[in-house]
Amino acid sequence: MNLNSSSNTKLYGYNNLFLSLKNLYDNDILPNKIIFSGSSGIGKSTFAYHFTNYILSLDEENKYNFNDNIISENNYSYNLISKSRHPNFFLITNDDGKSNIQISKIREMINFTNKSSFNDKCKIVLIDNVEQLNINSTNSLLKIIEEPNNRIYFFLIHNSKNKILDTLRSRCIKYNFFLNNNTKDDIVKKLLNNNFFNNLNDDFKNIYNSPGNIISLYNFFIDNEINENISISKFLKLIIDEKLFKRNLYIKNNLSYFIELYFNKNINFSNSKDQIYFLYKYFLLKISDCNKFNLDIENVLIEFNGKILNG
Repeated sequence: MNLNSSSNTKLYGYNNLFLSLKNLYDNDILPNKIIFSGSSGIGKSTFAYHFTNYILSLDEENKYNFNDNIISENNYSYNLISKSRHPNFFLITNDDGKSNIQISKIREMINFTNKSSFNDKCKIVLIDNVEQLNINSTNSLLKIIEEPNNRIYFFLIHNSKNKILDTLRSRCIKYNFFLNNNTKDDIVKKLLNNNFFNNLNDDFKNIYNSPGNIISLYNFFIDNEINENISISKFLKLIIDEKLFKRNLYIKNNLSYFIELYFNKNINFSNSKDQIYFLYKYFLLKISDCNKFNLDIENVLIEFNGKILNG
């Protein structure tokens, strides 16, 4: 299933927030610097693309369907954004595998803001994963957003798990994104339209799951022909034995999460909770150090496999 937020033409949840921002825009009082903050996969980027389409498509054919929160695939602005060709929209995202958004992308955005807008309409700058801006990039961004310009809107997508600089946060209006468990489950079932979530092993279900997390897991299971009822211990053993952590970006980015799931499950059934907790901290710290210092994680996982899964 495609997880690209720019191509999600149906928005689930957040109807009240959308209505609130729509009314602000319609009355010409929408703040021009907004942070959409929440956990990964909760729908922040999808919301931002939908609200962007609402603004840019107002005078177009097949404009945004506000009643049902649907973007028309025949809409002019939607198709231009999908092809990265919209003259009044600029996207900044870390899509080159680097740890930070480079200052060169901010400089490109500055050139964009300095140019006249197409058809004298407003411009929108969308920065995805704004927490990946380094200090130099953030400082350059601050110089732009501090300049009063009511014709340019900045929508900043923030993964709330990571901090952003106070100097940036204090200059923006922040909206927090949250879904209760029932709503999250309903969204997942609508998006997947199958029995995957119902059949998914309870080891993978917790209050921190977002629709995006579950859909990423679904895609990984489908691509690797993994049964959704697999236990977390067998799942970890599989990705270690098959060395999936070496060639799959999804596994690389979520190893700590899956190991947390393993320990969270087993601590409830252990007679030696102190030992489980010690190992939990021990391995998460080792994985964190590997990510931080770009070290080979294979030896850590071999140790985990030997001490925990085969212990």
